[in-house]
Amino acid sequence: MSNTKNTQVRVRFAPSPTGDLHVGGVRTALFNWLYARSKGGKFLLRIEDTDVKRSTKEAIQVILDGLEWLGIQSDEEIVYQSQRIDRHQDAVKKLLANNSAYRCFCSPEEIRTEREACEKAKVAYAYDRKCDRLSEEEIQSRLDSDQPFTVRLRIPEEVITYNDGVHGDISVAGKEIDDFILLRSNGTPVYMIAVVVDDADMGVTHIIRGDDHVSNTPKQVLLYRALGYDVPDFSHVPLILGTDKKRLSKRHGATSITAYQDMGLSSEAIINYLGLLGWSPGDEREKMSPQELIDAFNTSGINSKSAVFDEKKLLWLNGYYISETDYSDVADQLKVFAEQAIEKGILKSIPSEELTVKAWNLLKNRIHILSDLFVWGRYFFQNPEEYDKKGVKKHFKAEDVPERLNSISDDFAALDVFDFDTIENYLREKAESLDVNAAKLIHPIRLSVSGTTGGPGLFEMLEALGRDVVVSRLRTAAKAIQDETIKTT
Repeated sequence: MSNTKNTQVRVRFAPSPTGDLHVGGVRTALFNWLYARSKGGKFLLRIEDTDVKRSTKEAIQVILDGLEWLGIQSDEEIVYQSQRIDRHQDAVKKLLANNSAYRCFCSPEEIRTEREACEKAKVAYAYDRKCDRLSEEEIQSRLDSDQPFTVRLRIPEEVITYNDGVHGDISVAGKEIDDFILLRSNGTPVYMIAVVVDDADMGVTHIIRGDDHVSNTPKQVLLYRALGYDVPDFSHVPLILGTDKKRLSKRHGATSITAYQDMGLSSEAIINYLGLLGWSPGDEREKMSPQELIDAFNTSGINSKSAVFDEKKLLWLNGYYISETDYSDVADQLKVFAEQAIEKGILKSIPSEELTVKAWNLLKNRIHILSDLFVWGRYFFQNPEEYDKKGVKKHFKAEDVPERLNSISDDFAALDVFDFDTIENYLREKAESLDVNAAKLIHPIRLSVSGTTGGPGLFEMLEALGRDVVVSRLRTAAKAIQDETIKTT
């Protein structure tokens, strides 16, 4: 089967299962998926698993699970490149038959010697085509003697030109391209022939991929033509850089989708962030749903310069999605993070769902990842053992603080109702009776109850914690101040 001119847009994502699925690969998959959806086309998935030593079933499953979590799934049956070697070999035979390729009997040692000689002479190496000058008789003689050979594509002298959807017209002179190998001496096809045959057989019309493949494209254009296939449209997306403007890697933090999923990030937030990483809808929107991305997506919006991956911005955006999320949608995930918090020594026991719901409703506008609920909101679930050092210096040093905390705790204990309005009215009346600004009471209370100087509104926080807990913590803090046993962090 070959690629005939297809009126339906067909794109593909073709990862190699040799490691984690990283954000760069996800963005490539996403751009292809968005383009297919925007054009009413098909998104296809091909697993390029010909590297037997490095490709594993586990790595394949990681890719499939990650894409499924993001909602990016193949519209047709997944293609596995390792199952198509016969097709790749047939294509090489066709190229030999139509005189587009030739057998090279040069040994690896000969090639290595020639390369070393070029390096010493400080000239670029290029295969000298000595095997392309062999007579038919000489070729047959070597075949009859079972001499090993590779197969090389015969590069024409013409200029190869194609239009890139991101970078515009790109031209490369044939003389700048070496007669590259298509088939190894052991009979296995190389990437270059495999990807062209697979794309043609899958009917791929548009190829959107990283611009580290720009140098491959002229070679592949030649292969498409030599095999009689229609040449697809190409768009090469600049690579993603870290904030230091170097190629994104593990040193920049978590870059695999699995890691971000484990951190509790929203799949929608990742789609949103990566969709706008190096692509623009033409306006200033920073929050876009998958459907909004689909409606606006086009390859002309892809920036020709590398985009910078800023994890802080991703987490900020994720915080926005968290703020709009109901507890019921993340309840199961929060249970997992609570268990992890216990393992890390952050929590001592699994909190009740009632308290978790209260904490979620008060903190979801302040956290960036789900696990933060049990880190920054730890005081909702257990008494603070340490207090913010700067807060202690600012709010606990006045001589009358312990007395005021004890007085307030006694008054709280006597209240029949302990809700937002009651707490607020009491504290404002208390401040007025003491002839002090209400902040003089609010800050020491917050620090006593939470161990921190920030957080949600004090009155709703106290209501959520409940009277008994609040009274106990106020008295504990007052005693620690008096005894000078306050622990700070």
